[in-house]
Amino acid sequence: MKSKKTALLFIFITILVDVIGIGIIIPIIPDFIMQLTGEGNYMAVIYGMWLTTAFAGMQFFFSPILGEISDQYGRKPILLLSLLGLSIDYLVHAWAPTITWLFVGRFLAGITGASFTVASAYIADISTMEEKAKNFGLIGAAFGLGFIVGPGIGGYFGDISIRLPFYIAAGLTFANFLFGWFVVPESLVKENRRPINTLKMIPGVSLVALRNYKGVLLLIGAFFLANLAGQALPSVWSYFCIERFDWSPKQIGFSLVVVGLLVAFVQGFLVGRAIEWFGKQNVVTFGFLLWTLGMFLFSQASEPWMLYAFLIPYALGGVAGPTVQGIISNQVSEKEQGNLQGSITGLVSVTAILGQLIFAPVFYFFVRPETTRYFPGASFALAGFLLLIAFVLAKIAMNRIAIR
Repeated sequence: MKSKKTALLFIFITILVDVIGIGIIIPIIPDFIMQLTGEGNYMAVIYGMWLTTAFAGMQFFFSPILGEISDQYGRKPILLLSLLGLSIDYLVHAWAPTITWLFVGRFLAGITGASFTVASAYIADISTMEEKAKNFGLIGAAFGLGFIVGPGIGGYFGDISIRLPFYIAAGLTFANFLFGWFVVPESLVKENRRPINTLKMIPGVSLVALRNYKGVLLLIGAFFLANLAGQALPSVWSYFCIERFDWSPKQIGFSLVVVGLLVAFVQGFLVGRAIEWFGKQNVVTFGFLLWTLGMFLFSQASEPWMLYAFLIPYALGGVAGPTVQGIISNQVSEKEQGNLQGSITGLVSVTAILGQLIFAPVFYFFVRPETTRYFPGASFALAGFLLLIAFVLAKIAMNRIAIR
């Protein structure tokens, strides 16, 4: 039991430091880009879109590769290599003399950040069927806390030096590397290991094999759309707040801290209890409905207090995500968890790419000077429709499978 708690702590911190790297850059990236390029805020948005696309693209290509390798050689060595690479990557960000080097840093961050795959498989290895949804909720909690610590570090220390937050992130990541090296055990027992299948290392290929599992593809489709809708926040949140409320980077960072606190509470504390109280199917149903409501309300926020109030239903809806992921995991063999989680992580990376390419242009279209319909919340409204479709898919899927 103690070793399991230590392992879960390590995985939690591993995901946390990955997310901190994302959270750090959100409040400071406009100023950092403008400092490196000499361009104004308008062009900084375009650079920001492509920087995020580079990061997500690398995650998409490398997630199934790392997941597949970990199914043969174990989770621990892959996680440690990813952490070491990520700590070096943060130093690349800190030392970047040009925008080109910032792109190099984002490429490296995408590759090393693909450890989400292996981290998810590690959780699947050490969890019983009953524990999976709760333990997958730790991933959501790590995301939430990462968006507390990350924007906090980025906003506060970025005021001292725009590069200082990256040095701090490098130190945190390397410390977790040492913790994993000396303390954390391997999770994948030898009898559950299998040879590498190179075909499954191609992004998305493993999803074809999942057609044999009744209802799983529909659930994965719902999971995909929900994550795509969720990309509206990192894609346009900062720009929406500037456009609608004329917020400073510190105010934007504070709002993201609040988002992180709510998400951490819901997914780290509420998921397991909600499943016990209401059952998995009801948690998914009402979670998707609250998610959808929150996103539509964001689109209509005209005062800062509204944005904060509307975060409540949106965050509560987050109980659906890890519950769906747990249901999917329980439909697949223990020997296929690395491949499954690699495919899911790859899909999430696709949503990060598509989200930037969808929501950022939609935001631009409705706020540009020549627009005939000024609607800064258009991206959030579109995301709400996507969540509504995800809800329908999830309901259909859950009626077709035996939920475990």
